Order: sequence, then C-alpha cells, then structure tokens
Amino acid sequence: MGAAALALILTLIGTLPGDDGTAGTTPDGDKVHGTPATPAGRPAPDVGWGFTHTQFSADEGGPAAVARVRDRLKGSRPAQNQALMGWGADNPEPVQGRYDFTALDRRVDFMRASGSTPVITLCCAPDWMKGGRPGTTDWSRTSLERAPRPEHYADFAALAATVAKRYPDVRHFLVWNEFKGFWNDGRARWDHEGYTRMYNLVYAALKKVDPDIMVGGPYLVMDSLDPRAPEASKTFTGPWGAMDQRVLDSFTYWNRHKAGADFVVVDGSSYTNDDELLPDEFAATDKFTAVSRWVREQSGNLPLWWAEYYVEPADGDDERKGWSEQRRVAVQAAGMIALAKGGVSSAFYWNPEKEQGADCPGCLWTPTGSAGGGAPLPMYDLLSRFAAAFPPGTRQATVPVAADDVPNVRVLASERTVLVVNTLDRPISAQVDGKRFDLQAYGVKWLTR
Repeated sequence: MGAAALALILTLIGTLPGDDGTAGTTPDGDKVHGTPATPAGRPAPDVGWGFTHTQFSADEGGPAAVARVRDRLKGSRPAQNQALMGWGADNPEPVQGRYDFTALDRRVDFMRASGSTPVITLCCAPDWMKGGRPGTTDWSRTSLERAPRPEHYADFAALAATVAKRYPDVRHFLVWNEFKGFWNDGRARWDHEGYTRMYNLVYAALKKVDPDIMVGGPYLVMDSLDPRAPEASKTFTGPWGAMDQRVLDSFTYWNRHKAGADFVVVDGSSYTNDDELLPDEFAATDKFTAVSRWVREQSGNLPLWWAEYYVEPADGDDERKGWSEQRRVAVQAAGMIALAKGGVSSAFYWNPEKEQGADCPGCLWTPTGSAGGGAPLPMYDLLSRFAAAFPPGTRQATVPVAADDVPNVRVLASERTVLVVNTLDRPISAQVDGKRFDLQAYGVKWLTR
C-alpha cells in the first residue's frame, strides 16, 4: 500500500479519541488522561521469548503470592502479552466514547512492576461494534470471538489509538487474534479482505499516535491437515502433514495488501487440526521450523513472532492429564528449539493459569489465589532460561552429536549455551559438544560451553 492510500486511511479515521488531550470518559464520567509512563526510546521490532496472560494471572491473589511472581519475573524479565478484551480484561468501551480500563490497567501495571516488555493484543471488540446492545457484554465464546462489523472497523481503530495513548510505554501491538469472526461461510474460507481492511485502519491509527509504535499481523492460525484433505496444500507438506491452503492464501493476501508491518505474527500447533502428532510429538515440532521459514521468506524476512504455539493436543483443563509434566516440558522445549531454528525472534507461551488449587498442568507458577501460591513450576524454569540463553539476535552454533544419539535428542546451541532434550521415555547416556552425560526420561539439560 502506497503513501497516498495510507493518507486516505488517516483521513477516513479523522480525529481520534484523545486528540484533545483526553481519552474519553469512564462510565462514571471521570476524565481519562492515561496512566503516566515514559516510553524507553525507540523500540526494537523483537521482544524475545515470553508469555501471555490468560483469565487468571498474578496481577490478583494473595499479596505474598503476587509479590513472589512479580519479583521472580523481575529477575528474568520475559516479555508479557495481554489481550485488550477477554482473558482477564473487561470490556474497555461498553458504550461508544465511554471507557472502563480498570482490569486492563491492573494487568499493564503488573507488567510494568515486573520489569517486562509489555505487549497488547488488540482483540476482542466491544459488543456495540458487533451488533450488540450498547452497555452490555456477552462473554460467551460465540459472542467474544465475533469480529467488528465493517462499519465499525474505524471505531475499533479509534479504540486501538485510545489504548496506545493510555499506555505510551506499550510499544508493540498485535492486531486481532486468529482471524476470530473473519470466516466467510459463503466461500468456505477466511475473510482476509475484511481483516486486512480493519488491520490497515488500526495500523494507520497507531502510527498516527506514535510512528515508533511497532505493529504486527495477521495472527493467523497456521493449520496443518491430513494430506488427503481437500483443503490441504499440494506443495507445502512434510512428515507433520500438509498446510491448509486456505491459510496460505489468506497470509498471501494480507502480505500483499497490508498498509505496513513492523513484524509478522502467526500462531498454531505442531499437531494437525485432527489432533494428530505426525509422526510423533517430537518430530511434529519440525512443522514450526518449516512454517517459520516459509513466513519469513514470504514477508521479506520481517521479524517473526509466534503469538501462541502448542505441542499438546486437547489442552483443556480436563484433558491435560495424559502427559507427565516432565514429558510436557520436554516436548515444549523441542517446540521452542524448532521455532528458533526457523528464525523466530519472539514467541509467547499461552500460560494456562488457574485461580486456585495446587494442580496446574503446564502453568508457569502455582495459582496466586492463596498466600502460598506463586511458586515457580518446571515450565517457568524452561521459559526463563530459554529467554535468557537465546534472546533476539542470538547466533546459533553447530555442535557435534554422537551418531547413535542423533535420533534421540533435540539440540540448540549458541556460542555460550547448549540445550539438549531427551525425546525418549527412558534414561539415556548422550554425547553432545564433546561432553558425555546422562539424561533421565524426557530430560532437559543445559550445558555451558
């Protein structure tokens, strides 16, 4: 999209909320001037490895537990992502021009207090933008995941600008989430035209607030299928399955017609849309490498983010009981290795926190609903160590692996660190980078070079 077209978009947007020095009013009629914060210079398009806050997180709970998580995050500082509406944030604009940022303020303040780079995903939209009654919020999944109507795309862009003004230290924004609500029933494909129109309005609105704001899309789910499926790509295939051609077409359309992008965002799983891990849970992660390389090539090597990445099928609370935590962490480590090998510079772990209880499969810390909560779990150790060892710009190194160990381990190395993962459900003795050591079943080991 050229400069003239972008200028037209800005004209169509007109005066944004907050251009008069305010950001509208709260439901109580109080003026909203934004939370005081000073941007820390021009941001980079990469933020590294981090996590996404979900419905329950460490911004609420027992004070000691909240402090425990906050202080631990200060030490590792992984990037943190929060949705605009949903997943712990309330409806930010229940009535047009009247705002309620209470919940989002709390999450952003927690990200600030823990010293991390804050990121906001601009999804989802207030009900009145989707045909609902102003002043009401339907939190059912079918309602939350509806897209704004086309006549409200500019209103959503104006809301995005209001958010950017309220949190001037948030310099990275993801536009929407997984094309939610952008399915074209008549054509049995994604409505990439509608999404791209909305994306371009949001992009222009954010750049009008601050040209240095980093904006990315399209946040498509990079689905893979059984190669025999009619929608399966005939050319983009691997042992892990075949890519959904409709997704590839949608990415191509957005990539050609976007107003601009500072980075590209996708998400997806290592398994197929039928929950098949092909040929097994570790080898299936090779999909992340293949998809990442394809996206980077298509985008002209823009920085690549994975907003979500999944390695375990059926990851609802009731179904997350098939794998031990040791196996879960090992496969997650293999997935992160595969992403890094594909050239990914930023990725967010979807943190499945609970409000209370001791059992929390896949969580980063124990629930903060009690005073004893907030203790780090094995997944946190993996994420924090990986983020520290392989930040954006890390030059990957090649290390020797004994021939008989090659089929059994996954390895990622830098000049200083080597990460080794045992893919077998039994102990092994492995030789990597000239060192021999034992690995327990599904063991994850860090070596210093």
